Amino acid sequence: MSSSSVSRSCSNVSPNFESFFDLTAKSDRLQSLEASQAEAGFWANPESARRTVQELQALRGWVGPWADLHGRLTGALELAELLETERDEALETDLARETDALVEAVEAFELKAMLQGPDDRRDALLTIHPGAGGTESQDWAEMLMRMYVRWAERHGFQVAVLDLLPGEEAGLKSVSIQIKGEYAYGYLKAEKGVHRLVRISPYDSQARRHTSFASVFVYPDVDDTIEIDLRDEDIRMDVFRASGAGGQHVNKTSSAVRLTHVPTNTIVSCQQERSQTKNRATAMKMLRAAIYQKKLEEQEAARAVVEATKSDNSWGNQIRSYVFQPYTMVNDHRTEVKVGDVQRVMDGDLDEFIQAYLKRFGGKAA
Repeated sequence: MSSSSVSRSCSNVSPNFESFFDLTAKSDRLQSLEASQAEAGFWANPESARRTVQELQALRGWVGPWADLHGRLTGALELAELLETERDEALETDLARETDALVEAVEAFELKAMLQGPDDRRDALLTIHPGAGGTESQDWAEMLMRMYVRWAERHGFQVAVLDLLPGEEAGLKSVSIQIKGEYAYGYLKAEKGVHRLVRISPYDSQARRHTSFASVFVYPDVDDTIEIDLRDEDIRMDVFRASGAGGQHVNKTSSAVRLTHVPTNTIVSCQQERSQTKNRATAMKMLRAAIYQKKLEEQEAARAVVEATKSDNSWGNQIRSYVFQPYTMVNDHRTEVKVGDVQRVMDGDLDEFIQAYLKRFGGKAA
Protein backbone atom coordinates (compact mmCIF):
# COMPACT_ATOMS: atom_id res chain seq x y z
CA MET A 1 0.00 0.00 0.00
CA SER A 2 1.45 3.35 -1.06
CA SER A 3 1.75 6.28 1.34
CA SER A 4 -0.73 8.27 -0.77
CA SER A 5 -3.40 5.54 -0.52
CA VAL A 6 -2.79 5.29 3.23
CA SER A 7 -3.22 9.04 3.49
CA ARG A 8 -6.55 8.95 1.67
CA SER A 9 -7.82 6.03 3.76
CA CYS A 10 -6.87 7.58 7.08
CA SER A 11 -8.25 11.01 6.22
CA ASN A 12 -11.60 9.45 5.24
CA VAL A 13 -12.00 7.26 8.34
CA SER A 14 -11.83 9.93 11.05
CA PRO A 15 -14.72 12.23 10.11
CA ASN A 16 -16.89 9.34 8.94
CA PHE A 17 -16.48 7.50 12.23
CA GLU A 18 -17.14 10.56 14.37
CA SER A 19 -20.41 11.29 12.61
CA PHE A 20 -21.56 7.69 12.17
CA PHE A 21 -21.11 6.77 15.83
CA ASP A 22 -22.14 10.23 17.09
CA LEU A 23 -18.92 10.39 19.07
CA THR A 24 -19.06 14.15 19.62
CA ALA A 25 -22.42 13.80 21.35
CA LYS A 26 -21.13 10.86 23.39
CA SER A 27 -18.11 12.90 24.50
CA ASP A 28 -20.29 15.86 25.49
CA ARG A 29 -22.64 13.58 27.43
CA LEU A 30 -19.68 11.96 29.20
CA GLN A 31 -18.34 15.33 30.34
CA SER A 32 -21.78 16.32 31.61
CA LEU A 33 -22.21 13.11 33.61
CA GLU A 34 -18.69 13.32 35.05
CA ALA A 35 -19.49 16.86 36.24
CA SER A 36 -22.70 15.68 37.90
CA GLN A 37 -20.86 12.79 39.55
CA ALA A 38 -18.46 15.26 41.16
CA GLU A 39 -21.30 17.26 42.73
CA ALA A 40 -22.14 16.96 46.41
CA GLY A 41 -25.14 14.74 47.06
CA PHE A 42 -24.59 12.60 43.98
CA TRP A 43 -25.18 9.43 46.01
CA ALA A 44 -28.23 10.79 47.81
CA ASN A 45 -30.38 8.86 45.35
CA PRO A 46 -28.62 5.47 45.04
CA GLU A 47 -30.80 4.23 42.17
CA SER A 48 -30.23 7.35 40.09
CA ALA A 49 -26.52 7.28 40.90
CA ARG A 50 -26.30 3.62 39.84
CA ARG A 51 -27.89 4.38 36.46
CA THR A 52 -25.52 7.30 35.97
CA VAL A 53 -22.47 5.16 36.76
CA GLN A 54 -23.64 2.51 34.29
CA GLU A 55 -24.09 5.15 31.58
CA LEU A 56 -20.65 6.57 32.39
CA GLN A 57 -19.06 3.16 31.96
CA ALA A 58 -20.81 2.65 28.63
CA LEU A 59 -19.76 6.07 27.32
CA ARG A 60 -16.16 5.61 28.44
CA GLY A 61 -16.16 2.34 26.52
CA TRP A 62 -16.76 4.43 23.38
CA VAL A 63 -14.93 7.69 23.96
CA GLY A 64 -11.68 6.26 25.35
CA PRO A 65 -11.06 3.68 22.61
CA TRP A 66 -12.02 6.25 19.96
CA ALA A 67 -9.54 8.79 21.34
CA ASP A 68 -6.81 6.14 21.12
CA LEU A 69 -7.84 5.11 17.60
CA HIS A 70 -8.10 8.72 16.47
CA GLY A 71 -4.58 9.40 17.75
CA ARG A 72 -3.21 6.42 15.85
CA LEU A 73 -5.03 7.47 12.67
CA THR A 74 -3.64 10.98 12.96
CA GLY A 75 -0.12 9.65 13.47
CA ALA A 76 -0.41 7.35 10.45
CA LEU A 77 -1.72 10.22 8.35
CA GLU A 78 1.18 12.48 9.33
CA LEU A 79 3.70 9.73 8.58
CA ALA A 80 2.10 9.10 5.18
CA GLU A 81 2.35 12.80 4.31
CA LEU A 82 6.01 12.81 5.35
CA LEU A 83 6.75 9.81 3.13
CA GLU A 84 5.13 11.59 0.19
CA THR A 85 8.00 14.05 0.22
CA GLU A 86 10.83 11.86 1.51
CA ARG A 87 11.09 8.11 0.87
CA ASP A 88 12.21 5.85 3.70
CA GLU A 89 11.84 2.10 3.30
CA ALA A 90 11.97 1.36 7.03
CA LEU A 91 9.26 3.93 7.79
CA GLU A 92 7.16 2.66 4.89
CA THR A 93 7.33 -0.84 6.39
CA ASP A 94 6.26 0.53 9.77
CA LEU A 95 3.40 2.45 8.14
CA ALA A 96 2.17 -0.65 6.28
CA ARG A 97 2.20 -2.64 9.53
CA GLU A 98 0.35 0.10 11.41
CA THR A 99 -2.20 0.40 8.61
CA ASP A 100 -3.01 -3.31 8.85
CA ALA A 101 -3.40 -2.96 12.62
CA LEU A 102 -5.65 0.07 12.16
CA VAL A 103 -7.88 -1.81 9.74
CA GLU A 104 -8.38 -4.50 12.40
CA ALA A 105 -9.03 -1.87 15.07
CA VAL A 106 -11.60 -0.12 12.89
CA GLU A 107 -13.36 -3.41 12.18
CA ALA A 108 -13.46 -4.16 15.91
CA PHE A 109 -14.93 -0.70 16.53
CA GLU A 110 -17.59 -1.30 13.89
CA LEU A 111 -18.38 -4.69 15.41
CA LYS A 112 -18.85 -3.09 18.81
CA ALA A 113 -21.50 -0.81 17.29
CA MET A 114 -23.59 -3.92 16.63
CA LEU A 115 -23.61 -4.81 20.32
CA GLN A 116 -26.13 -2.27 21.51
CA GLY A 117 -28.71 -4.60 23.06
CA PRO A 118 -29.69 -3.98 26.69
CA ASP A 119 -27.76 -7.06 27.85
CA ASP A 120 -24.88 -7.19 25.37
CA ARG A 121 -22.39 -5.69 27.83
CA ARG A 122 -23.17 -8.31 30.47
CA ASP A 123 -21.27 -11.42 31.47
CA ALA A 124 -22.57 -14.66 29.99
CA LEU A 125 -23.93 -17.91 31.38
CA LEU A 126 -23.37 -20.74 28.92
CA THR A 127 -24.77 -24.26 29.18
CA ILE A 128 -24.01 -27.29 27.01
CA HIS A 129 -26.10 -30.46 26.71
CA PRO A 130 -25.18 -33.47 24.56
CA GLY A 131 -27.73 -34.90 22.14
CA ALA A 132 -28.59 -38.55 21.68
CA GLY A 133 -25.64 -40.82 21.17
CA GLY A 134 -24.27 -41.64 24.60
CA THR A 135 -20.52 -41.41 25.12
CA GLU A 136 -19.81 -39.98 21.68
CA SER A 137 -22.14 -37.00 22.15
CA GLN A 138 -21.02 -36.52 25.74
CA ASP A 139 -17.41 -36.36 24.57
CA TRP A 140 -18.45 -33.76 21.97
CA ALA A 141 -20.08 -31.66 24.70
CA GLU A 142 -16.80 -31.67 26.63
CA MET A 143 -14.89 -30.67 23.48
CA LEU A 144 -17.24 -27.70 23.04
CA MET A 145 -16.73 -26.68 26.65
CA ARG A 146 -12.97 -26.66 26.11
CA MET A 147 -13.45 -24.60 22.92
CA TYR A 148 -15.41 -21.89 24.74
CA VAL A 149 -12.98 -21.82 27.65
CA ARG A 150 -10.12 -21.33 25.17
CA TRP A 151 -12.09 -18.56 23.41
CA ALA A 152 -12.65 -16.80 26.72
CA GLU A 153 -8.96 -17.06 27.62
CA ARG A 154 -8.00 -15.53 24.26
CA HIS A 155 -10.11 -12.49 25.15
CA GLY A 156 -8.87 -12.19 28.71
CA PHE A 157 -12.25 -13.20 30.15
CA GLN A 158 -12.67 -15.05 33.43
CA VAL A 159 -14.27 -18.50 33.43
CA ALA A 160 -15.94 -20.33 36.29
CA VAL A 161 -17.49 -23.79 36.06
CA LEU A 162 -20.78 -23.49 37.95
CA ASP A 163 -22.09 -27.00 37.45
CA LEU A 164 -20.74 -30.09 35.70
CA LEU A 165 -22.21 -33.56 35.43
CA PRO A 166 -19.64 -35.98 34.01
CA GLY A 167 -20.52 -38.85 31.72
CA GLU A 168 -20.18 -42.46 32.85
CA GLU A 169 -17.32 -43.32 30.47
CA ALA A 170 -16.12 -39.97 29.10
CA GLY A 171 -17.28 -36.46 28.35
CA LEU A 172 -20.10 -34.81 30.25
CA LYS A 173 -23.87 -34.95 30.51
CA SER A 174 -24.23 -31.22 31.09
CA VAL A 175 -22.19 -28.20 32.09
CA SER A 176 -22.89 -24.58 33.03
CA ILE A 177 -20.09 -22.04 32.93
CA GLN A 178 -19.90 -18.35 33.69
CA ILE A 179 -17.82 -16.18 31.37
CA LYS A 180 -17.06 -12.76 32.83
CA GLY A 181 -15.90 -9.93 30.59
CA GLU A 182 -17.23 -6.86 28.83
CA TYR A 183 -19.63 -7.84 26.02
CA ALA A 184 -19.22 -11.55 26.77
CA TYR A 185 -22.95 -12.13 26.27
CA GLY A 186 -23.08 -9.89 23.19
CA TYR A 187 -20.48 -12.04 21.47
CA LEU A 188 -21.50 -15.45 22.75
CA LYS A 189 -25.19 -15.12 21.92
CA ALA A 190 -24.05 -15.95 18.37
CA GLU A 191 -23.23 -19.45 19.64
CA LYS A 192 -26.74 -20.38 20.73
CA GLY A 193 -27.97 -23.46 18.89
CA VAL A 194 -27.12 -27.03 17.92
CA HIS A 195 -23.51 -27.91 17.02
CA ARG A 196 -22.78 -30.98 14.89
CA LEU A 197 -19.63 -33.13 14.95
CA VAL A 198 -18.54 -35.54 12.20
CA ARG A 199 -15.51 -37.72 12.94
CA ILE A 200 -14.20 -41.26 13.23
CA SER A 201 -15.16 -42.11 16.78
CA PRO A 202 -12.34 -43.10 19.15
CA TYR A 203 -14.98 -45.11 21.04
CA ASP A 204 -15.87 -47.29 18.03
CA SER A 205 -13.75 -50.45 17.80
CA GLN A 206 -14.50 -50.61 14.07
CA ALA A 207 -13.32 -47.02 13.51
CA ARG A 208 -16.54 -45.94 11.85
CA ARG A 209 -17.51 -42.36 11.18
CA HIS A 210 -20.07 -40.92 13.63
CA THR A 211 -22.24 -37.81 13.69
CA SER A 212 -22.93 -36.27 17.10
CA PHE A 213 -24.87 -33.26 18.33
CA ALA A 214 -24.75 -30.94 21.34
CA SER A 215 -26.83 -27.88 22.14
CA VAL A 216 -25.45 -24.61 23.46
CA PHE A 217 -27.60 -22.07 25.30
CA VAL A 218 -26.38 -18.60 26.29
CA TYR A 219 -28.00 -16.24 28.79
CA PRO A 220 -27.04 -12.79 30.08
CA ASP A 221 -25.68 -12.90 33.62
CA VAL A 222 -28.24 -10.78 35.47
CA ASP A 223 -27.04 -8.79 38.47
CA ASP A 224 -29.05 -8.06 41.61
CA THR A 225 -30.17 -4.65 40.32
CA ILE A 226 -32.58 -6.29 37.86
CA GLU A 227 -36.00 -6.73 39.42
CA ILE A 228 -37.05 -10.36 39.12
CA ASP A 229 -39.88 -11.47 41.37
CA LEU A 230 -38.72 -14.79 42.79
CA ARG A 231 -40.85 -15.80 45.74
CA ASP A 232 -39.44 -18.33 48.19
CA GLU A 233 -42.62 -20.42 48.01
CA ASP A 234 -42.11 -20.82 44.25
CA ILE A 235 -38.59 -22.23 44.59
CA ARG A 236 -37.84 -25.84 45.52
CA MET A 237 -34.29 -26.60 46.70
CA ASP A 238 -32.67 -30.03 46.57
CA VAL A 239 -29.21 -30.81 47.90
CA PHE A 240 -26.97 -33.64 46.79
CA ARG A 241 -23.37 -34.75 46.87
CA ALA A 242 -21.17 -33.03 44.32
CA SER A 243 -19.53 -35.07 41.58
CA GLY A 244 -16.21 -34.70 39.82
CA ALA A 245 -12.96 -33.22 41.12
CA GLY A 246 -12.71 -31.78 44.60
CA GLY A 247 -11.27 -34.39 46.89
CA GLN A 248 -13.02 -36.46 49.55
CA HIS A 249 -15.08 -33.54 50.84
CA VAL A 250 -17.42 -33.39 47.86
CA ASN A 251 -18.28 -37.07 48.25
CA LYS A 252 -19.09 -36.87 51.97
CA THR A 253 -21.28 -33.77 52.23
CA SER A 254 -24.39 -32.66 50.38
CA SER A 255 -22.98 -29.31 49.31
CA ALA A 256 -24.33 -29.22 45.74
CA VAL A 257 -27.61 -27.36 45.25
CA ARG A 258 -30.40 -27.72 42.69
CA LEU A 259 -33.10 -25.03 42.48
CA THR A 260 -36.41 -25.46 40.66
CA HIS A 261 -38.64 -22.49 39.89
CA VAL A 262 -41.95 -24.32 39.98
CA PRO A 263 -44.14 -21.86 38.00
CA THR A 264 -41.83 -21.94 34.98
CA ASN A 265 -40.20 -25.36 35.60
CA THR A 266 -36.78 -23.68 35.34
CA ILE A 267 -34.04 -25.81 36.89
CA VAL A 268 -30.47 -24.79 37.72
CA SER A 269 -27.78 -26.41 39.82
CA CYS A 270 -24.39 -25.49 41.23
CA GLN A 271 -21.59 -27.49 42.85
CA GLN A 272 -18.73 -25.05 42.36
CA GLU A 273 -18.06 -24.40 46.06
CA ARG A 274 -17.66 -26.66 49.06
CA SER A 275 -20.17 -24.55 50.94
CA GLN A 276 -23.84 -25.29 50.42
CA THR A 277 -24.64 -21.67 51.26
CA LYS A 278 -22.31 -20.34 48.55
CA ASN A 279 -23.64 -22.83 46.02
CA ARG A 280 -27.20 -21.75 46.78
CA ALA A 281 -26.27 -18.10 46.29
CA THR A 282 -24.69 -18.87 42.91
CA ALA A 283 -27.65 -21.05 41.90
CA MET A 284 -30.01 -18.19 42.75
CA LYS A 285 -27.96 -15.95 40.47
CA MET A 286 -28.26 -18.52 37.68
CA LEU A 287 -32.00 -18.85 38.29
CA ARG A 288 -32.48 -15.09 38.12
CA ALA A 289 -30.61 -15.03 34.82
CA ALA A 290 -32.70 -17.85 33.37
CA ILE A 291 -36.00 -16.25 34.46
CA TYR A 292 -34.89 -12.87 33.15
CA GLN A 293 -34.07 -14.41 29.80
CA LYS A 294 -37.52 -15.94 29.62
CA LYS A 295 -39.10 -12.57 30.34
CA LEU A 296 -37.06 -11.00 27.55
CA GLU A 297 -38.21 -13.70 25.15
CA GLU A 298 -41.83 -12.99 26.00
CA GLN A 299 -41.43 -9.23 25.70
CA GLU A 300 -39.61 -9.43 22.38
CA ALA A 301 -41.89 -12.16 20.92
CA ALA A 302 -38.74 -14.23 20.35
CA ARG A 303 -39.73 -17.22 22.42
CA ALA A 304 -40.63 -19.31 19.37
CA VAL A 305 -37.14 -18.84 17.94
CA VAL A 306 -35.42 -19.84 21.17
CA GLU A 307 -37.72 -22.78 21.76
CA ALA A 308 -37.03 -23.99 18.22
CA THR A 309 -33.31 -24.21 19.04
CA LYS A 310 -34.15 -26.21 22.16
CA SER A 311 -36.70 -28.53 20.60
CA ASP A 312 -34.60 -30.87 18.48
CA ASN A 313 -30.95 -31.46 19.30
CA SER A 314 -30.37 -33.44 16.10
CA TRP A 315 -29.89 -33.48 12.33
CA GLY A 316 -31.29 -30.55 10.37
CA ASN A 317 -31.27 -28.05 13.23
CA GLN A 318 -27.56 -27.40 13.57
CA ILE A 319 -26.12 -23.89 13.29
CA ARG A 320 -22.60 -25.16 12.66
CA SER A 321 -20.90 -28.38 11.57
CA TYR A 322 -17.40 -29.47 12.61
CA VAL A 323 -16.01 -32.11 10.24
CA PHE A 324 -12.84 -33.99 11.27
CA GLN A 325 -13.01 -36.80 8.66
CA PRO A 326 -12.80 -37.45 5.72
CA TYR A 327 -11.71 -33.81 5.39
CA THR A 328 -11.45 -30.96 7.90
CA MET A 329 -13.94 -28.11 7.76
CA VAL A 330 -16.01 -25.98 10.12
CA ASN A 331 -19.09 -24.61 8.36
CA ASP A 332 -21.50 -22.08 9.86
CA HIS A 333 -24.83 -22.73 8.15
CA ARG A 334 -26.26 -19.30 9.00
CA THR A 335 -23.50 -17.20 7.47
CA GLU A 336 -21.78 -19.77 5.19
CA VAL A 337 -18.42 -18.93 6.76
CA LYS A 338 -16.11 -21.93 6.29
CA VAL A 339 -12.76 -22.56 8.00
CA GLY A 340 -10.55 -25.45 6.93
CA ASP A 341 -8.42 -25.59 10.08
CA VAL A 342 -10.79 -27.36 12.47
CA GLN A 343 -8.17 -27.64 15.22
CA ARG A 344 -7.69 -23.87 15.26
CA VAL A 345 -11.41 -23.45 15.81
CA MET A 346 -11.46 -26.09 18.57
CA ASP A 347 -8.65 -24.14 20.22
CA GLY A 348 -11.02 -21.19 20.59
CA ASP A 349 -10.58 -19.19 17.40
CA LEU A 350 -14.27 -18.35 16.94
CA ASP A 351 -14.10 -14.65 16.14
CA GLU A 352 -14.56 -15.08 12.40
CA PHE A 353 -17.86 -16.90 12.97
CA ILE A 354 -19.06 -14.47 15.64
CA GLN A 355 -18.22 -11.39 13.58
CA ALA A 356 -19.95 -12.78 10.49
CA TYR A 357 -23.05 -13.55 12.55
CA LEU A 358 -23.20 -10.07 14.07
CA LYS A 359 -22.62 -8.38 10.73
CA ARG A 360 -25.33 -10.40 9.03
CA PHE A 361 -27.97 -10.34 11.74
CA GLY A 362 -27.07 -7.08 13.47
CA GLY A 363 -26.64 -8.74 16.82
CA LYS A 364 -30.19 -10.16 16.80
CA ALA A 365 -31.12 -13.80 17.02
CA ALA A 366 -30.96 -15.58 13.67
